[in-house]
Amino acid sequence: MQRFAAAAHELKVNSTGRKVFDLIGAEMRMVEDEFERQASSNIQVIDYLGEYLRASGGKRVRPALLILSDYASGGDATQANVIRLATVMEMLHTATLVHDDIIDNADLRRNRSSVNARFGNQTAVLMGDWLYMSAFETTVRERSLEIIDILTRLTRKMTEGELIQLTRIGRLDITESEYFDILKRKTAFLFSACCEVGAILADARPEEKAALREFGMHLGIAFQLSDDVLDLMSDTESLGKEAGSDLLEGKLTLPLIYLLEKKPHLRNDLEQVMYDGNYSAVSREYLRSMLDDDGIIMAIRERAADHSDRARKNLDVLSKSEYRSCLEDVLAFITDRKN
Repeated sequence: MQRFAAAAHELKVNSTGRKVFDLIGAEMRMVEDEFERQASSNIQVIDYLGEYLRASGGKRVRPALLILSDYASGGDATQANVIRLATVMEMLHTATLVHDDIIDNADLRRNRSSVNARFGNQTAVLMGDWLYMSAFETTVRERSLEIIDILTRLTRKMTEGELIQLTRIGRLDITESEYFDILKRKTAFLFSACCEVGAILADARPEEKAALREFGMHLGIAFQLSDDVLDLMSDTESLGKEAGSDLLEGKLTLPLIYLLEKKPHLRNDLEQVMYDGNYSAVSREYLRSMLDDDGIIMAIRERAADHSDRARKNLDVLSKSEYRSCLEDVLAFITDRKN
């Protein structure tokens, strides 16, 4: 319960987050309990690692989206199968974070040592694999070929996204189109799947399933655009991971793609940051000032707001309810968040 309260507190800094998690607090506590059950094992090391990951917290946005989508489509998210699938989404997300941290050599995750930093890469790889397989084992038990198909395609797309990104590490010639392809595969498809599976579990009409699938896609894009801005403009304590880490890891995000278009003379400095793994060649403060002065941060935020608006329009096919209203509030939280 304390861990759920901590996750909810992160969101309650924002009034829209408070409304969402006050409404589905009981269901989210059920997800937390289910996560504990699914991440437990009679193998001691797995049980310990599962508890370490679960206790790391997080906002639990993905299971919340599944639950809200289920309710907004006329379902009952207190049903055991809805809670199980909401937990599966969080386990898939956690597995991707574990593997991403290995690839990125990340030391921090949610203000704690990452699994790879604390227990080593070999342990982290195997734990990520275990989480994936546990999630799919739970999914198969639901006996829904439609949901199995969605999650299988989702996992393939996320893996492809990571592989494509690996081929772009350290490169400054990444295009906007390539950036969005990676973004969708690594982030937006999971948001989309959460919303669509919620609708499927509610036996929603085909047009409602399609609308929620698109809602989640645009929401995921807005989320990642906001995340990329925060990586450059926020600080390590607020983010729960090292600020400015994307560039240090050799990843060029949309704000810096735009900055290089305006100021190509910065290419050598950014390459040096990637090579050195620190901001000695050019400070984050200097980059932040240029991103602000050139209106790039405002342009990215407007881009995120546009996807938020497109997501909101997809909700028009749903009947008006407090749950549909909360899905709209999630959009506001995503674009306004500070961590």
